[in-house]
Amino acid sequence: MIVTLTPNPSVDHAMVIGSLARGEVLRASESRLDAGGKGVNVSRALAANGAATLAVVPLGGHQGHLLADLLATTGVTHRPVTLAGSTRMNVSVLEPDGTTTKLNEPGPTLSASENTAMIQTTLDAAEGADWLAVCGSLPPGATPDIYAALRAGAGARDVRFVVDSSGASFAVAVETRPTLIKPNHEELAELVGHALPTLRDVRDAARELVSSGIEIVAVSLGADGAALFTADEAAHAHASVSAPVSTVGAGDCMLAGLLHGLTSGLSIGEALVSGVAWGSAAVALPGSSVPTPADVRTVAPVLSSELPLSMELGH
Repeated sequence: MIVTLTPNPSVDHAMVIGSLARGEVLRASESRLDAGGKGVNVSRALAANGAATLAVVPLGGHQGHLLADLLATTGVTHRPVTLAGSTRMNVSVLEPDGTTTKLNEPGPTLSASENTAMIQTTLDAAEGADWLAVCGSLPPGATPDIYAALRAGAGARDVRFVVDSSGASFAVAVETRPTLIKPNHEELAELVGHALPTLRDVRDAARELVSSGIEIVAVSLGADGAALFTADEAAHAHASVSAPVSTVGAGDCMLAGLLHGLTSGLSIGEALVSGVAWGSAAVALPGSSVPTPADVRTVAPVLSSELPLSMELGH
C-alpha cells in the first residue's frame, strides 16, 4: 500500500490551443478536467496500473466536491480532510508541440485545527502502509513543521517516508531525512544552492544528501531521463517520446512507477526503469492524464550500464 498526501490538491483544467498569445482571445480545441495535485497524480497512476493506494486530500467548497467526484471516476480510494475554504483550480494551457503553461491558484488557507486534522488523518491512513508520500506545495496556513510530524509518525509506524516538493518547504522537509526524495533538476539545484550543469554535478549533489541520512535520491531530468542514487548504487535511464503532448504530472507518474517498482522488490535500476517508463508514457497523453499498463508498454527505457557523468543537462 502506498499512501499519498497532497496538502494542496486541485481540480486540473487543461485546454489545448494552437499557440499562446498574450492579450489575445484564444479558443481551445480541446478541454478536460482531472483530479490534480502531485500526490493525487501519484495515486491516480498507481490505481491505473493496479497498485494499492490511498490518497489523503483536503477538500472544501464546490471545487472540493468536484475533485471528490473526479477521484471516484478514477477508482482512487481517498480519505478527505474537510476544509472551510475552497479547493483550488489550476489551469494548464497546452500547445501542439508539447509546450505547457500553468496557472496555479494559491489554494485555501488552512486553520490550525485543519492543519492538525490533515496530519492526523494522514498518519491514521498510513497504518500498515509500505510508503507515505507527501507531494506538492503547502497551502497557505500549513506550516513546514508538518513534515517533522509526518516523518516522526511514519517512523513510529515503520512506514517509509517520501517527499516531493520544492522551495523553502522542501528544504525543511529534507532536514527530516526522508527515506526518499524526488526533486527535479531545477529543484535539486535550488536545494543545494548552485547550478548542476552535468550529470556528474547531479550525482555529487545527490550523494551529499545521501550522506546526510537520506536513503534514496531520485532526480527527474526532463528529456534527459532520470537518475537515482543510494549510498552504494547509482543508475540513469532515459526514454524517447516521439510525440510529446503534455508534461503535466509526468514527474508524479515517474515517482509512482518508481515506488511501485521498489514496493514490488525490483532492483534500484529496474525500479528506475519502471519510473521512467511511467513518466515518459504520461508525456504522450493529454492534460494530466496518467498512463495505463498499455501506455507503459509502448515505452522502452534504456538503463545506462555506466553513468554518463559528462552528460550536459537541459540542452
